[in-house]
Amino acid sequence: MVRAVIASVLGFILIVVESMIVIALKGSGTVVFNGIAPFVSIWAMNFFFAYAILTQITNWYVNKYDLEEDNIY
Repeated sequence: MVRAVIASVLGFILIVVESMIVIALKGSGTVVFNGIAPFVSIWAMNFFFAYAILTQITNWYVNKYDLEEDNIY
């Protein structure tokens, strides 16, 4: 549940970062999403991207902790 909340927030942060990159590359002042549907689809893509990364980080941390526990000798 915590992963989903963090991924939701990161999804919105990624939209802001991506918009700033597009503004810098195109030299314009704003980015127009043309409605709520494109905005939600971009957020959903960023949400699943962040959720997948957080899942991998969680699995890596759990496996790292298990390996350290096995090598106590």
